[in-house]
Amino acid sequence: MRLARFIAAGFGTGYAPLAAGTVASATAAVTGAGLLLLSPWMLVLAALLATAGGYLAIKRAAIEGDPGWVVIDEFAGQWITLLALGRPTIAGLIAAFILFRLFDITKLGPVGWADRQHGAFGIMADDVIAGIIAAVLLLWAQAGWPEWFT
Repeated sequence: MRLARFIAAGFGTGYAPLAAGTVASATAAVTGAGLLLLSPWMLVLAALLATAGGYLAIKRAAIEGDPGWVVIDEFAGQWITLLALGRPTIAGLIAAFILFRLFDITKLGPVGWADRQHGAFGIMADDVIAGIIAAVLLLWAQAGWPEWFT
């Protein structure tokens, strides 16, 4: 398997037999929590690398459409969402996972617009935007109900 396809497949998680996007998001939430524990900057770096590296891997592998096995975009979006957490907590990770998946699956607002774009940009952009929206909502939830996230 070429490296570009391995990266595009979310380091192999895209080959899960069922719900590859959800498997990739869950894997990203767990690994993102670990990175956040090490340093928030590690998570920032991972999110940037997944976004830029995912875009380049998708282009390099000449992927057409948005096949279900391409899930590096889920890693990027989930990690962007996790950036809203000061530290990982069970409640925070669950909220981040649910919010990201909600916007990724429903394609509400600008997420839907991005999903309709073609090529590597469209594949990556909808999840990046879903991650940003989910992060903003997660910050809002933490401000309103901080006891839920401690």
